Amino acid sequence: MTEQLQSIWYNFILNVKGNFNPIVDLLDILVVTFLIYEAISLVRQTRTAQLAKGIIAVLLAYAVANLLGMRTLAWLINSIMSFGIIALVVVFQPELRRALEQVGRTSLFGMQLFKGKADPGDLRAKWQSAIVAVCDSAEQLADSRTGALVVLERRTNLSEIIKTGTVLNADITPEMLGTIFYEGTPLHDGAVVVRDGRIEAAGCFLPLSNNLEIGKDMGTRHRAALGMSENSDAVVVVVSEETGIISLAKNGVLIRRLDRQNLFNLLEGDMVPPAVEEKKRPFWRRKHEKQHE
Repeated sequence: MTEQLQSIWYNFILNVKGNFNPIVDLLDILVVTFLIYEAISLVRQTRTAQLAKGIIAVLLAYAVANLLGMRTLAWLINSIMSFGIIALVVVFQPELRRALEQVGRTSLFGMQLFKGKADPGDLRAKWQSAIVAVCDSAEQLADSRTGALVVLERRTNLSEIIKTGTVLNADITPEMLGTIFYEGTPLHDGAVVVRDGRIEAAGCFLPLSNNLEIGKDMGTRHRAALGMSENSDAVVVVVSEETGIISLAKNGVLIRRLDRQNLFNLLEGDMVPPAVEEKKRPFWRRKHEKQHE
């Protein structure tokens, strides 16, 4: 018996040594580690965590059934697992879609395909001004118990959502948002979409979330905000018409009971592009700016 174990171990070592390639093996480990990390992050950020716990419980029950010789239970679980892959695709459809969209948004060598590149400095200033306007407007609308729904576009293109509303292409100000969401105006029931720090459209229809964990005190606006955040990387600001509570939806998670400062901090971290360092700006642009100082 000892000789057989030694022979098996010796053959295993020879096999590993013969196929050992440090560069390929290291790359293999890094890729698998990254995929596992992303999968865990995706599960923790969404309602997938509860479903994952159920799947783990079923797998443990299957292992115990095989260990104890419970043939009927093992056969039943095995029959269910035979079409488990198809069931997982159906159950995790929103999460899988978001994961594939995230892969599609990945930059390649610092370049983003299929998207024009705006000036970082101008875009940063526009978003800073837009966030201040959104926060001021949210505070005013909350005080007057006026419902509002503002979608801030990030990397996921929201052109299909914009088509459902009325294109405005206007500067974003508290007065403009207050007029749009004032009860009785034609566009007050829909969502405002903000693109590159400007109001692109208003009166837009958003996909509703199927999340069953949404509280009964939250209405259609909150369900629409969650649905939009589940189907894109957009950040959505909601003001409740009934309670005046300000909320923010991101990655399928709703953060409630925000004041102006907390809302500003969250939006600034998510929407404002980082400042461009002087040494990274093109030489001809730095020279042009110095000539106009």
